[in-house]
Amino acid sequence: MKKTRAFLKWAGGKFSLIEEISERLPPGRVLLEPFVGAGSVFLNTDYEEYVLNDINPHLIDFYNHLKQSPDRLIAEARRWFESEHNNKAAYYRLRTQFNGCTDSFERSQLFLYLNRHGFNGLCRYNKKGGFNVPFGSYKKPYFPEKELWQFAEKAQRATFICENYADAMARAESDWVVYCDPPYAPLSTTASFTTYAAGGFTLDDQAVLARLARHTAAEKGVPVLISNHDIELTRELYRGARLDEVQVKRTISRNGGGRNKVAELLALYPPGISPEQGWYPQEPQADVITPV
Repeated sequence: MKKTRAFLKWAGGKFSLIEEISERLPPGRVLLEPFVGAGSVFLNTDYEEYVLNDINPHLIDFYNHLKQSPDRLIAEARRWFESEHNNKAAYYRLRTQFNGCTDSFERSQLFLYLNRHGFNGLCRYNKKGGFNVPFGSYKKPYFPEKELWQFAEKAQRATFICENYADAMARAESDWVVYCDPPYAPLSTTASFTTYAAGGFTLDDQAVLARLARHTAAEKGVPVLISNHDIELTRELYRGARLDEVQVKRTISRNGGGRNKVAELLALYPPGISPEQGWYPQEPQADVITPV
């Protein structure tokens, strides 16, 4: 299968895990993603319709503009990739412009610029909601025109929404499937936690999401697949789900030499799971799978 790349650089993007995720996603008419991020799973699956949510309004504004006016947005966004804008002074000037911008179409152009020119493709905000990723110092940032058009074409099958993950999951109907890719639980208590939107995603949110997944599968008969770090905490939170371990190469690190493979967990809550007991005891657990 030839995989389609997202046009955004994205911490925690799922391009490298597409095969493992796709194998575990049950069939259905609609795929709901409460944490769509860069959209790699959306781009590499084939559901009739998609409902794609993210708490980051800048991301969802961009997706809606790209869906509705791809010609105009791509043409306007291209001009920010001229060499005159690829320096530290221009970057910080345009970052300030982005943070003060009230026009969503202009802000969407700048969002793509910041994503491709900022450090490591991070999407991070301060407590006041200001984008604060530093300049990335890339020789010639790539303008992802082909990827933008691929996304725009498939976006005609998608509805983009911006709301809390719990509200998004409440939309699930009987012929839907849910895939959750939340900001990952920290590997340790001292690990930094990437903030994808102002307010962040807490350990309490991790627990609430696990409970919502279990109840969505139990009460609505809607299967839910969640990805996260494979640590003691997540195995406890997803107790009762079918757990598969996969190995993935980390792609976001200040130290390029430290990008080692880490264990990730794919937790599937099937339709009919008991809300109290989880996965039925008579159901055998899946083997641990480690991709070559």
